Amino acid sequence: MTEYQDVRNHLINMLEELDDRLGKITDDVKHIDKPLEQDFSEQATEVANDEVLDALGNAARDEVEKIKQAISRIDDGSYGICLTCGEPIRKERLLALPYANRCIHCAERNEHH
Repeated sequence: MTEYQDVRNHLINMLEELDDRLGKITDDVKHIDKPLEQDFSEQATEVANDEVLDALGNAARDEVEKIKQAISRIDDGSYGICLTCGEPIRKERLLALPYANRCIHCAERNEHH
């Protein structure tokens, strides 16, 4: 067992939850349960809602990718090491954001550029 086996298990659980959420979002956007309303104003509202759902789906897909990368880093032994500076990422940061791939200093610097 690796030092980060519990984190890996948590990340896998996060992936499963995101997969369920993405499935529901996809079903809602495709209007699986009910077709678009006939009323034009209702259709406009539904289309606006679909755009919000699409944005949520994109954010979830982005998070899925980050989680998969974190699992890969656990598997190859590079988890917990900043991709930018090579220093260890603080455990508190990893607890708060288990798929973090940069230390807080490098992440903040990256956001400002």
